[in-house]
Amino acid sequence: MTGGLFEKYGRECEFITSGDAQGDAMKAFISPLRYKNKMYLYGVNTEIGFNPEGYYLYIGPPSPDITRAQGGARIVCDGEAYRIDRAEKVYLGGSVFHIWAVIRKTSEGDDAVE
Repeated sequence: MTGGLFEKYGRECEFITSGDAQGDAMKAFISPLRYKNKMYLYGVNTEIGFNPEGYYLYIGPPSPDITRAQGGARIVCDGEAYRIDRAEKVYLGGSVFHIWAVIRKTSEGDDAVE
């Protein structure tokens, strides 16, 4: 159902697992997180709209399944690499509707997991 929206309006991205030279192509939405209480981000409070850590909200298709990402996995869009800090599936009935994630901008070579 949402596949058409991702294909029509989403940004071209790749999900790259550690050690892979080329990842799974997909289209997704990525936007900066702007809220006062970052309860998903270790409970850090900041001023509204200010985001010193470079956190972003990812909303993407059920496949590839980024919830299974392990150390070194990243999402690359328009030359920018993002590390997945937290990801969850959102269900509609018994099927995965989409995946949301909190991602952090990083450099391509940064495989460290905090």
